[in-house]
Amino acid sequence: MATLTSNLSLSSQCTIPKDYPAHGCVVEEIEGLIRVHKDGYVERAQVVPCVSASTMSAELNVTSGDMVIDSVTNTWARLYVPICKQKVPLLVYFHGGGFCVGSAAWSCYHDFLARLSAKVGCVIMSVNYRLAPENPLPAPYDDGIKAIMWVLHNQHNKGSASTSTEWWSAKCNLSSVFLGGDSAGANIAYNVATRLAACDGAALRPLNLKGLILIQPFFGGEERTGSEAQSWGSALNLAASDTYWRLALPCGANRDHPWCNPLGKGCLKLDQLNLLRFRTLVCISEMDILKDRNMEFCDALRRAGKRVEYGMFKGVGHAFQILSKSQLSKTRTKEMMALLKSFIIMAQ
Repeated sequence: MATLTSNLSLSSQCTIPKDYPAHGCVVEEIEGLIRVHKDGYVERAQVVPCVSASTMSAELNVTSGDMVIDSVTNTWARLYVPICKQKVPLLVYFHGGGFCVGSAAWSCYHDFLARLSAKVGCVIMSVNYRLAPENPLPAPYDDGIKAIMWVLHNQHNKGSASTSTEWWSAKCNLSSVFLGGDSAGANIAYNVATRLAACDGAALRPLNLKGLILIQPFFGGEERTGSEAQSWGSALNLAASDTYWRLALPCGANRDHPWCNPLGKGCLKLDQLNLLRFRTLVCISEMDILKDRNMEFCDALRRAGKRVEYGMFKGVGHAFQILSKSQLSKTRTKEMMALLKSFIIMAQ
């Protein structure tokens, strides 16, 4: 999802009892969202309801269903398929949540991606990946690669009696594939893309990655930015951001680790990454603590000769398109969907 913080007040039912002596003291906590105990026991509050794939407005003309990618790791995906006659692009999407919370079944994601599928006219595969701290980075990146390989496997086994994916795979134009996500999901999309860029193109055929869609990408760093010092009152604050990174990064790593800070010292330079064939769209919120990092990321891509464009959404904060019900947020969400549609059309 977006990276949630406790000031959301999404539900009065999200309070977690303070007394869990059986698991020792609490060592990390984002109040109302996640609590990690000394013995490693993790509590997550149900701040957003999960809904089934069949929960869909008939007006959208979109069908949806869930598919298992890896039963061992419990990685699965929710597919959204617009009802149409022609093949359409495929967007592989990763939800946010600071790598620690969130689900492809959350109602806010289900609603947003169903509407996005209808608006853009593309199949969307929303990947439900493993969460930290039980599964720290790079587990979500591994799950992202596995999702791509699963798509390829189904393509190579078309017509097999053992597959039940025709309802969605038959609609996919695999020569026009996009990776995307919001917040931590955008971080995952970027890191999956850098891995795919290092692959032999022949190994991915017929899949052709056309572009990256990064919505409020969750990056960090030890040195603070100007926007991180602001108190915007949106869905992500600095304390929560730091906690997410402590829970998600490998033991001993700080926020200048390349998975957190792709522009940090010791990172592979962007001009050395084989991303030139990927167009990149970055969606930035004006009232987001990540605004400056997102802008710096775009500037660095541009200086490295990459094809990047961005949209700045005025007057809204982190995850507005998922969490906020204000009229301004609804207007900005429509603008975001229009921008994504234009990007996908131009990148094909």
